[in-house]
Amino acid sequence: MTSFWKKKQFWGTLIALVLLAYCLKDITIEELKLLGTRLNFYYVIPATVSGFLYMLFKGLRWRAMVSRQKKIPFWRAITLYSTGQILGIVMPALTGQVGRLVLFSRKEGLKKTFVFSTIILEVLFDAISLIVFMLITSFAFVFPSEYRYMSTVVSGVTVGALICLYLMLHYQEGAENFGRKCLRNRWPGAYITVKKFIRSFTKGIEVLRSSQHMAGTMALSLLSWGAHMMVVWYLMKAFGLELPFAAAAVVMIINTIVLMVPITPGNAGTFEVAVSTSLAAFSVGRSDAVLFALALHIMDFVPIFVYSFYFLRIERQSVMDIKEEHEEDMVPDYIDEEGGFIGEERL
Repeated sequence: MTSFWKKKQFWGTLIALVLLAYCLKDITIEELKLLGTRLNFYYVIPATVSGFLYMLFKGLRWRAMVSRQKKIPFWRAITLYSTGQILGIVMPALTGQVGRLVLFSRKEGLKKTFVFSTIILEVLFDAISLIVFMLITSFAFVFPSEYRYMSTVVSGVTVGALICLYLMLHYQEGAENFGRKCLRNRWPGAYITVKKFIRSFTKGIEVLRSSQHMAGTMALSLLSWGAHMMVVWYLMKAFGLELPFAAAAVVMIINTIVLMVPITPGNAGTFEVAVSTSLAAFSVGRSDAVLFALALHIMDFVPIFVYSFYFLRIERQSVMDIKEEHEEDMVPDYIDEEGGFIGEERL
């Protein structure tokens, strides 16, 4: 199992290096020196503060999602959430999400199915926030046709997912009764698995039952995306890019759409290609666009590493320790004698 993950990480790293080499191949030392002379470092400070606020709001949003199941202290929620993001950086493709699931489950004693449902909710609220920003930005900027199509797809999937989650909440008891009639006598192990999954999963999405909780979670989601947009805007000002405010939202939106499915560790290479390509729509030179993308990528990483450093210090662990632990524990629950999954509390 370990060799499989290592192989996957090798190919992800190789793709990242190839993409980075492609982006940087035409940048000269003279262009770097010129950028250094016109870079306004005063704007880097508010960009950095906005980056920390971005992760803070994301951590608080996750804290709000799990609040009905467990009350997690303010600072621990933010630092634990950031540590989960670290796993997404060091692990390729979607394996980082699985690692994050295991991390939250272990550190807070939450069922993995419950944590999985909160990750689904995160994606859902991010998608809704993205749609809101796209609607607002569309009044000032016409998106390229390929991104308009993608936005339509994202909107359709988001609405469909939201309907499915509401149906699951509304018909939870009916689904359990249906499973009892069809599975209990013939496949009792499968019945236990389905019942546990439904109950644990619906606990994670109970925030949708309360309009107050949903509004609060949505507000934190919008605040986080707004903070990230300010990171892009202030960094544009630091680079001396004379672009309209809507350009920051456009770069953020296009970058998010392109990177919905991570391919490389930390989206290295793919991030730079997405950001530099979106800046090309505003007639930004290739060198400036690539260097801006690199700076923005670093700016996104700094708050994550700072917050997670605190958590790792308290836990007396390293990122590699956690990564190795979770690569060996990718199974959601244990299996009983009848072939069904059981929760850890029954062991």
